[in-house]
Amino acid sequence: PVSVGMSMDIASIDTISEINMDYTATIFLRQRWTDERLCFDGNKSLSLDGRLVEMLWVPDTFIVDSKRSFLHDVTVENRLIRIYPNGTVLYAIRITTTVSCSMDLTKYPMDTQTCTLQLESCKT
Repeated sequence: PVSVGMSMDIASIDTISEINMDYTATIFLRQRWTDERLCFDGNKSLSLDGRLVEMLWVPDTFIVDSKRSFLHDVTVENRLIRIYPNGTVLYAIRITTTVSCSMDLTKYPMDTQTCTLQLESCKT
C-alpha cells in the first residue's frame, strides 16, 4: 500500500442552488506520496510539465456526490508535479466541482444548512 497525504483549500464557493440542491466550488487539491522508483541523485526537486502526469502513477481520488467537475486548463492544465530526490511526489490540481447537498428548507429563513465536500479513493 501507498500512504498518500492530502490537503485541500477551497478557493471559492461560486454558487449555491436551493432548486438543484447543490453547490459549486473551486478547490486546490494537493496530494503527496513516495515512489522509490523515482529516486534520483541531487538535492533539488524537479518540476515537471503537467502533461507528464499520464506517465506516473497517481491516486484514484474522486469527489463524493459530485454531479460534474472539471480541471482548469487556461492557458495550460492547472497541474503541478514536483518530484524530490527521495522519490516523494507532490501533485497539485485546481478543480471546479458541483456537489449534491440535500437541504432541508422547511424552517427557512431560520434554518442552517450543512454541505460536505468529501474525497475518497478507490482501492484496487
